[in-house]
Amino acid sequence: MTVLMTGFEPFAGDSSNPSGEAVHLAAALWEGPEVLVTAVLPVTFDGAASVFEELLTRHQPQVVIAVGLAGGRSTISVERVAVNLVDARIPDNDGAQPIDESSIADAPAAVFSSLPVKAIAHELSAAGIPSSLSTTAGTFVCNHIFYRAATWARRGSDRKAGFIHVPWATGQSTSEPELPLADIARALNVAMRTSIDNDEDRHSVGGSLS
Repeated sequence: MTVLMTGFEPFAGDSSNPSGEAVHLAAALWEGPEVLVTAVLPVTFDGAASVFEELLTRHQPQVVIAVGLAGGRSTISVERVAVNLVDARIPDNDGAQPIDESSIADAPAAVFSSLPVKAIAHELSAAGIPSSLSTTAGTFVCNHIFYRAATWARRGSDRKAGFIHVPWATGQSTSEPELPLADIARALNVAMRTSIDNDEDRHSVGGSLS
């Protein structure tokens, strides 16, 4: 089995992005027998999509976990649904700022993650890592890649794909919630192991009122 895990480069003038750093560290810590392929994507709508599609074609993974930064969140956020909407509040790293466009033309309005999202959140909590389920991956490059990954997974019966948002790593922000980079990397490995081992998700409450 091949697992593909991607993070992102820094954006919006930041000098770091914990998603890319955690992906590298998770790969160094990975002890599974499965082949793990990692990559850091550019924070550009066109570039990220192009690199991501090339990775899928070259490596033919069975499990895909894309990872991005959600500054302001205090937990590892396991995303449940990607929307077919690009509405950039800020320009990407190429200066592009599309508004009210589709990630994929003539495609469904939304696609659910095919990862066992509730099982992942449960296993993260059991490992002492703050976690939550999220129903909004935003409308920037993270959601753009999540939508493409989830759509790709729907086209094959042996595929799983989803997205995880992470907080800032300790020392990277003066005002936002943070987690140690080692805990973020450990969370990604827990998510990978759980995704590989579980074809069915937990049947438990995971909804919210707001």
